[in-house]
Amino acid sequence: MDGTLVDTEPYWVESEFALVEEYGGSWSQEHAMNLVGNDLLDSGRYIREHGGIDLEPADIVEQLLDRVTARVEKEVPWRPGALELLAELRAHGVRCALVTMSYRRFADPILRHLPEGTFEVVVTGDAVSQGKPHPEPYQKAAAVLGVDPGHTLAIEDSNTGARSAEAAGCTVLVVPNHVPVLPGDRRIFAPTLAGLSFSTLPRPIQH
Repeated sequence: MDGTLVDTEPYWVESEFALVEEYGGSWSQEHAMNLVGNDLLDSGRYIREHGGIDLEPADIVEQLLDRVTARVEKEVPWRPGALELLAELRAHGVRCALVTMSYRRFADPILRHLPEGTFEVVVTGDAVSQGKPHPEPYQKAAAVLGVDPGHTLAIEDSNTGARSAEAAGCTVLVVPNHVPVLPGDRRIFAPTLAGLSFSTLPRPIQH
């Protein structure tokens, strides 16, 4: 979701800087980019350690969520082509799952802007025991859909997310945004979602 369907990474980065400063620590753009796509509790631990603030990781996560959720409730910054591609997939009856490390309370204000049934399954970071880059999030989405992950296409914008999807057995369409993504055997690259359609989306790689 973040960075793929919606360009919310700047919301997270601004919130990280504000939070760390508020508690007397220091932060950098490099640190912020290291967290793209990560499990939020892992990010909370990283911020505590590298930002030098005396807050529990879970408290860091909740305070960040308060800030970024307030932002998306005012405006959802859709990525180019995201709404059009989702509408195209819906029109063709393609079953879709949203797999995000953001928590449900942050995803809900974004999902409210989409027609009901756009995503048959929603897996959020607070619904798994191990977040990306572990395969559990994608494995769980495929299991609820009742499909083999090897027959699915994941769309990701980060190495962390791509590693999670690959480990689950998915083919990954990588649409880089804020961070560079390395090539891989099950990774197909596209510069943008704009112009992609049901007929032009890559099909899962069969091994």
